Amino acid sequence: MNVDKDYCMSSFLLYRRVVKSDACFSTNRLPNTINPDWEKKPIKDSLELENHLRNRIAEVTKNGKAALALSGGIDSAILAKFMPKGSTAYTFKCVADGKKTTDESKIAALYAKECGLNHKVIEITWDDMKKYAPILMEHKNAPIHSIEVQIYMAGLKAKEDGFDSIIYGETADVNYGGLSNILSKDWEVGDFIERYAYLKPWKVLKKPVINFIDISEYTNQGYIDVHKYLSHFDIIESINSYVNASETAGIGFIAPFADTYLDGDLDLVRIRKGENKYLIREIFNKLYPNFKTPTKIPMPRATDEWLMNWEGPSRYEFIENCVENLSGDQKWMLWSLEKYLNMIDDKDNI
Repeated sequence: MNVDKDYCMSSFLLYRRVVKSDACFSTNRLPNTINPDWEKKPIKDSLELENHLRNRIAEVTKNGKAALALSGGIDSAILAKFMPKGSTAYTFKCVADGKKTTDESKIAALYAKECGLNHKVIEITWDDMKKYAPILMEHKNAPIHSIEVQIYMAGLKAKEDGFDSIIYGETADVNYGGLSNILSKDWEVGDFIERYAYLKPWKVLKKPVINFIDISEYTNQGYIDVHKYLSHFDIIESINSYVNASETAGIGFIAPFADTYLDGDLDLVRIRKGENKYLIREIFNKLYPNFKTPTKIPMPRATDEWLMNWEGPSRYEFIENCVENLSGDQKWMLWSLEKYLNMIDDKDNI
């Protein structure tokens, strides 16, 4: 175990996780992370993917103890079609003191009605974020992603309703070409590093540590294989957020898309013509012939609204007034990092 707070801070800001497996913010606080190697099924076409999803849902729902996280997107809508009639589906809705926020509950309700599911909406407020973030950080031994509180709250609600696991559509984007912006062009190595850092540590930290990962395995003649990077490296952070929140809530996490990988090259031409996640689109259009394919959005979190008037971190590690021109998600990373540093100061007396 290597205590290196400066490295951990910069790594979290760059990659939203502490990349080195032995690095930690404080003594005896090794960050809780998943094993990056798990068995995956090769998928060649939409029919193979559809059959896998159908069979996996049948397997995990046979005891009646699995619920579904249902967004307004096509990934969870597909899973909804395979859920037994009468199953429960939860949709997250962030609220922010009367401000308009992204609301997926209306379209999710249409999917639920189409599939005969019992639909429930879970509202998340800024008070919830402040209340539950420390619990999730304590379990993770690290700052957290902004989506973890709502996943945690869904876990608590599902347990209260008698379920032992929740099914998510997570990793469909990284596995099957859903992140259109990052896949929109061929990226040279330097440009990609500049673009893909979540928050550049040297813009907000007084002692940043330049700790770019070795991306040679994702490069070819000076260009990044973006799909390989996303589905091999970035996927670890994304899955870990779901696992941490679910484990903290004491409920199982099931992600049928994560049990698969695309066996072949991603068709970037189709994606760049506007047909992202083309295999998944084929399944959705088959299962929902009378529905319009919705616009792709990330899991809603009202960070822009919640942190609109936040003045930024005040700890000595941060540059003064460093939140100017940052997005809500970037502000959340700083809020979360400062919150975690204050926690370990209080608990560990460092």
